[in-house]
Amino acid sequence: MNRLIRCSCWLVLGLLAPGFARAADSEGQWVPLFDGKSLEGWTVLDLDAKNKGKSQWVVKNGLIEGSGLQSMLFSPKGHYKNFRYRVELKINDHGNSGMYVRTPKEGTFTKGYEVQVNSSHTDPIRTGSIYTFVNVYKQLVPPDTFFTQEVQVVDREYRGKVVTFIKVTVNGEVLYEFLDHDRSWKEGHFAFQQHDPGSKVTIRKVEVMELPASR
Repeated sequence: MNRLIRCSCWLVLGLLAPGFARAADSEGQWVPLFDGKSLEGWTVLDLDAKNKGKSQWVVKNGLIEGSGLQSMLFSPKGHYKNFRYRVELKINDHGNSGMYVRTPKEGTFTKGYEVQVNSSHTDPIRTGSIYTFVNVYKQLVPPDTFFTQEVQVVDREYRGKVVTFIKVTVNGEVLYEFLDHDRSWKEGHFAFQQHDPGSKVTIRKVEVMELPASR
């Protein structure tokens, strides 16, 4: 399903609008959200009410592994608004997952901004996309390979109006900058998606740097 959204977007794979890229305001410290040992504070919500408990989020050998039926894994804190969010993860061959930001704590795939994690799934929308907003169709990372995906989200004034600025980076390469003029999602949780029973997402580091409001 596609939605038509009024946006400004400079795509893709290292091409940025001249003069628009800006460093994060008042850079802070990276704060880990995963202790390498447990899912303390995180919450799993199944999407299939008839099969509760058949999704699986576990910590093995210092890694988070998500598998089983459709579900979401939500961060403890739910009012993230302006931030840089960085994750080291991998997805299996033909697997599908996503990094959600500004998402409400609900058992759904359709709320919040989803930064796609997909190297070779039948869904052609690949890693680096903001699902339904900006689509990347090129495979940036092979399956079963750890990579770092970072998303920066900040509300800023642009041409007399406050808009949501989103920048997506994969393995240190900026893919694009996107302006959501409708500010579709204003704050919320971070979350990970378990897309289907054939998918397995593995996560080894989750970090956030909260940023001040920017005008």
